Amino acid sequence: MRILFLTENFPPETNAAATRVSERALYWIRAGHQVTVLTCAPNFPGGKVFDGWENRWRQIDDVGGIRVVRVKTYIAPNEGFAKRILDFVSFMITAFVAGLLEPRPDVVVSTSPQFFAAVGGWALAAARRVPFVFELGDLWPRSITAVGAMRDSVVIRWLERLELFLYRHSAAVIALTRAFKDDLIRRGIPAEKIAVVINGVDLPRYAPRPRDAELAAQWGLGDSFVIGYVGTHGMAHGLINVLDAASLLHDAPRVKFLLVGAGAERQMLMDEAKRRGLSNVVFGPPQPKDMMPRVWSLCDVALVHLKDSPAFAEVIPSKIFEAMGMGLPLLLVAPRGEASHIVEADAAGLFVAAADPKGLAEAARRLESDAALRSSLAAASLAAAPRHTRERQAELFIQALDLVVAEKGPAEAGMIEG
Repeated sequence: MRILFLTENFPPETNAAATRVSERALYWIRAGHQVTVLTCAPNFPGGKVFDGWENRWRQIDDVGGIRVVRVKTYIAPNEGFAKRILDFVSFMITAFVAGLLEPRPDVVVSTSPQFFAAVGGWALAAARRVPFVFELGDLWPRSITAVGAMRDSVVIRWLERLELFLYRHSAAVIALTRAFKDDLIRRGIPAEKIAVVINGVDLPRYAPRPRDAELAAQWGLGDSFVIGYVGTHGMAHGLINVLDAASLLHDAPRVKFLLVGAGAERQMLMDEAKRRGLSNVVFGPPQPKDMMPRVWSLCDVALVHLKDSPAFAEVIPSKIFEAMGMGLPLLLVAPRGEASHIVEADAAGLFVAAADPKGLAEAARRLESDAALRSSLAAASLAAAPRHTRERQAELFIQALDLVVAEKGPAEAGMIEG
């Protein structure tokens, strides 16, 4: 099968979408499929082109057999609604033009949350007369209002109409969570055209390992009990709650929170931690993907953290599965929903309601003091990892695409749920 995939994020970016698309595509290549990815110069989340790269009209790379075509876009930090929209729209246009220059694919796929990429994918599929499949990674624009970046308005309602148009005019929607599927059904999208393929971990990359002594010394962690958050420090993650919890742990000097990554709120968090004198919060710089196992090795507990909003009850952060691959106990701080169901069903960690700093501090004390509990959660976490693999996700996704390309109809694709 010849797959043309539109995504604004791709390695060397390390956010969830970049990792998901690239790791899955490598499995497709190994299975004999041809994959072309349309993306842009790496710049997320800082809104600055990575060192060694240029924002050019067209540049082509080969990444493990994946044909990667990067196009020029308007690049802006993940701050401010208007600039981000210009970023999204510019990619929609340049990716559409670049897609017309590529050999005709069998199917066009686009991934959200930047759903203007999906608009470009839908238009490109229509121009090339091939099916369009929408991978639903986030209910955008709802997440815009959920993080407070924009209030409900005429613009938001127009974007929601555009969102529904894309769902209705796709050959199939592949949702990352069952909650996303339920939401679409409530809004009138036929259940039979929606497949569910949840996130996963690329197990060959992740496994339990001893603490990286060099990195621990470099970041001043020593023999600390480390609760680590690894990922984007954005508006959706509500990490100010971690600082509030850290303020309550002044009498537990061995417990330290490690925050590694980049994002729109990172500088604010660093400034606030300094203002409060929080020596128990350590900020690690953003790391390339191949460093993630070393970073995770520093952690006694993996922290997964989301903002207190009903919209995020439907989200399953991919770092859950990376932590499972590393055999780490999980500490999930989020609205109760799909992610909490997975963590509790797998007995892989503790759950604390979002925006509850006292609850987070108490959970940190409990995990630090109870070695038997940590050992039990870690064993269950590692045992759960094979049930959530990237390889299985790639297989399920291809099954859905096969059915769409064979014109057997979205009803059969919608029966796929993994």
